[in-house]
Formats: sequence, structure tokens, C-alpha cells
Amino acid sequence: MEHSPAPGKWNAREILCHLADCELVFAFRLRQTLAEDNHVVQPFDQEKWAAQYSSYTAAEAMAAFSSMRQWNLTLIRNLPREAFAKKVTHPERGEMTFKTIVETMAGHDTNHLRQLEAIATRFATVH
Repeated sequence: MEHSPAPGKWNAREILCHLADCELVFAFRLRQTLAEDNHVVQPFDQEKWAAQYSSYTAAEAMAAFSSMRQWNLTLIRNLPREAFAKKVTHPERGEMTFKTIVETMAGHDTNHLRQLEAIATRFATVH
């Protein structure tokens, strides 16, 4: 869990912490998009958030991610179809919809799962 793929790159535990943090962010963004008209997303500096990752274990990160993901999936699954068209603005990405946030969540996970697989593969061949 502590094996970094390269200097300055997150190790597996830190990636899991990042996924947990992002799931919290996505949870807030989803709910604010539903609750407010013309909501503007608040970006965050992931590197500044990562400064706290040494405080967490991989198990804690996975527990937080899994719990929040289930909470978010329950919300998403129970929404009426029209909710997915609700508009929101991201200061860096422009106008998007609730559906775009959900798609972003999935793409974000896929990217980091590939990173975790690469770390696991590299570590397995080294040891």
C-alpha cells in the first residue's frame, strides 16, 4: 500500500484516500445540484487535501469510500429521470448537468483503478 510508482506520485493508500475524499466532494455536488438552481461547484485543491493522507489507513479510506459510494448510489438510483438534466456550473469546466457529475464520478474511478492495478502489477513483479 505504501509503494509509490514514481517520485512525487501517490501510493495505493493515498489513491484510496483521494477516492474517499472525492466521493465526499461528489456527494456534496450531487446534493447541491439537486437542492439549488444554478448551483456553482466549488473546486478543491487535491494536493492540499492530500497533505492529510498520512493520517489514514487504507482500510479507513476504503470504508469511507464504500459507505459514501453506497449512499450516493442510493440517491442516484432513486431519482426521477428529469433530475439528471438539472444544470450546474463548474468554474473550470463550465456548464454541466447532474448526469455529467455522475459520469465524471465513473471516469474518475476508472482512472484511479488503472493506477492501482499498475501499482499492484509492478509491486508483484518486483517482490
